[in-house]
Amino acid sequence: MEKAIIGRENEKRELNKYISSEQSEFVAIYGRRRVGKTFLVKELLEGRFSFRMTGKEKATLSDQLLNFSYALEDFFQDDQRPKSWTEAFRMLSKNIEKMGDGTKIIFIDELPWLDTPKSRFLGALEHFWNNWAYYRNDIKLIVCGSATSWMLKKLINARGGLHNRVTHKMLVSPFCLEETEQYFLSRGFNYERPEIIDCYMAVGGIAYYLSLFDRDKSVAENINDLCFTKGGELTDEFNKLYDSLFKKAERHITVINALSGSRKGMTRLELINKTKLSNNGNLTTLLKELETCEFIRSYRPFGKEKKNKMFQLTDQFSLFHLHFMNTGGDYGRNYWMQMIGKQEYIAWSGYAFETVCLHHIEQIVNALGINGIYYSPCSWSYRPSEAVKNDEEADEDLKRGGQIDLLIDRKDKTISVCEMKYAGEEYEITKAYSGYVEDRLRTFRKVTNTKKSFSIVYITPFGLSNNMYARKVNRQVTADDLFKKL
Repeated sequence: MEKAIIGRENEKRELNKYISSEQSEFVAIYGRRRVGKTFLVKELLEGRFSFRMTGKEKATLSDQLLNFSYALEDFFQDDQRPKSWTEAFRMLSKNIEKMGDGTKIIFIDELPWLDTPKSRFLGALEHFWNNWAYYRNDIKLIVCGSATSWMLKKLINARGGLHNRVTHKMLVSPFCLEETEQYFLSRGFNYERPEIIDCYMAVGGIAYYLSLFDRDKSVAENINDLCFTKGGELTDEFNKLYDSLFKKAERHITVINALSGSRKGMTRLELINKTKLSNNGNLTTLLKELETCEFIRSYRPFGKEKKNKMFQLTDQFSLFHLHFMNTGGDYGRNYWMQMIGKQEYIAWSGYAFETVCLHHIEQIVNALGINGIYYSPCSWSYRPSEAVKNDEEADEDLKRGGQIDLLIDRKDKTISVCEMKYAGEEYEITKAYSGYVEDRLRTFRKVTNTKKSFSIVYITPFGLSNNMYARKVNRQVTADDLFKKL
């Protein structure tokens, strides 16, 4: 069955290594809703499970235990009905002890749903692992869950009896562009790479979202049907997504809303001022959870200290939802097709293409031929003070503000200055824009006092139109480079 899995080469290799190790393993797999965690485990290990069960969303303790007992019956013909989680895990261990030699793979999916109020589930799981499974060498306990806040707090970073008991953690990330292309090809789609980029800009590399696409329709038609048609599969996905991942998800959504309005991102203090959230450990945890699930990224702007760290929204579906799906109005027939080309679409597509590039930094670095050089991706912005702007003797370059969305700061005394431009054809650099880039670089050098050389890079789907300004560019990165397998 393994051949059915698209991509996931590292995850498959690591899981196979854990399964074949000579000690008991406790593997925690986490990641956002619909990303393909369960599919990965089932496809890789189908037919090898000694026991498998899935927690039920919003079920009572008695329903969860009944569900567990059904799994015991399916795997061991054991029709006992446990009255507590301690009894349930005791029954499981006794049944496994009756098995012969060999690896025993136990897979519990949607583990956080089993931890219902007053169920004492965590204590029973702790006892099962610490006092039984850990002392054997043949138990491979694999647990999975979309509720990231629970997985991180109660399991992976637990401070109680499960502290440091998880032997391996595994984050399942969305597909990259190359994997997205392979997914569509495996299902008979004929999308070209520009269309796949358009798809990725809207819904990202989420396997379930891609599975909803109809191969007889264009990307635009599919997006219209899924997101802007009454009853469309993704019309109510945004709130479900955050509610499934985080406890008190309204605070996470507040942060995402704030970040969606700032292309370059916001500092912690700016976020606090915008959202009115308290500046405490809860906010630190919230931001860490969003970053762990790859909704946002944090980075240190060029030349800034760690305390000036920025937080930037990089999740494609969240960005798309907040720009177009959050109006609550009647979209009308063929809404999305009619939006293409309008100013709102143009503004969003530029931002969305930048997030695609940020998710493919390694491919960009590989295309530039600098993957053997230590590098740090970052950005830079500068806003002159009123005193500088009003000072007649001040340098004209310092009176002018500037922003560069992607710098690749390299250890070979060079900075790759990346211009990320979305276009439906070859991008044409105008005289005005070429001058604008040169002005920004002068300001950047004077503000930062950097002595490094600049390498001008344009990242565009179709490359550059060949004119005198394009010939000033040092390197070009195109869609084909972003699709390269690493």
